Amino acid sequence: MKNNSEKMISAELRSLSHRIHRFIENSPNKKMIDSVTGTHGWIIAYLSCNREKDVFQKDIEKAFDVTRSTASKVIDLMEQKGLVARQKVSHDARLKKLVLTAKAEELSVLFEKDQRLLEKTLTKGFTEEEKSTLNEYIKRMKNNLENDKEE
Repeated sequence: MKNNSEKMISAELRSLSHRIHRFIENSPNKKMIDSVTGTHGWIIAYLSCNREKDVFQKDIEKAFDVTRSTASKVIDLMEQKGLVARQKVSHDARLKKLVLTAKAEELSVLFEKDQRLLEKTLTKGFTEEEKSTLNEYIKRMKNNLENDKEE
């Protein structure tokens, strides 16, 4: 039997991801926002946090590490559900920025509450330095996987 330091990090991260998903599914506001999938919720939260700048599909692709086709399908569905709208930008007629609808703005308040609760729960007992270090480790792992694809 392996001790804690010998556990596979990938298995532990997968387990943590499942627990985060369950936490979100059981969050206080989930019932009020049940028509919105977790992915849509994360995108609404992202757009809400970045409302001071223009956000385009390519930004969603990068932020959530998804392919162009996946992002396009998700955004199309969100548009059909009345959660986002695509608006032209003055500097390039080909580009359309993503903006939250009034419906999504209302939901974003609930998502933000749930995200703050999740973050508080996940990092309970962590110092600011530990949280920063953990973020650096996660960033390195993501970079390792990205660099591995390129080799």
